[in-house]
Amino acid sequence: MSSSNFLAEEKARQEQKDVGYKAVVKEVITDKMVRLFAEMSGDYNPIHLDDAYAATTIFKKRIAHGMILGAIISRCLNQTMGSGGIYRAQTLTFKNPVFIDDEITFELTITKLHKGRGLGIVETIAKKANGDIVAKGEATIVMAANVAAGDAKAAGEAGS
Repeated sequence: MSSSNFLAEEKARQEQKDVGYKAVVKEVITDKMVRLFAEMSGDYNPIHLDDAYAATTIFKKRIAHGMILGAIISRCLNQTMGSGGIYRAQTLTFKNPVFIDDEITFELTITKLHKGRGLGIVETIAKKANGDIVAKGEATIVMAANVAAGDAKAAGEAGS
């Protein structure tokens, strides 16, 4: 796809999004994800990787790295808010542990949007199948059409 086609399609998708727009994505947190994240991050804490050690902790079994949720939120923003945008910031509070093979539902809701500049605030919530919140926060984004259009002020506020 040419960049002009991409930009036109992103602008059309961006126009469909407004305050209240909500995207929902489900993901199972697997052992493979945890091991790959440990490899990528260098975080080999045994609470994430060692069943025998984890059995001695308050959780009684291994838990996933919290930032796996942050990485999935990043992917969800790209897939649902617009490919090619800038993920400027994220607050994230971990509320409950995520265990291996937990299915997590990610809910992303636009709470503020300046359409002209493509700047948005997105509430990010991750929940277990039973409804327990495991992580909650707020993302700041620049939508792709504004990045591609060269909105220097919006992009410059992103830091890099």
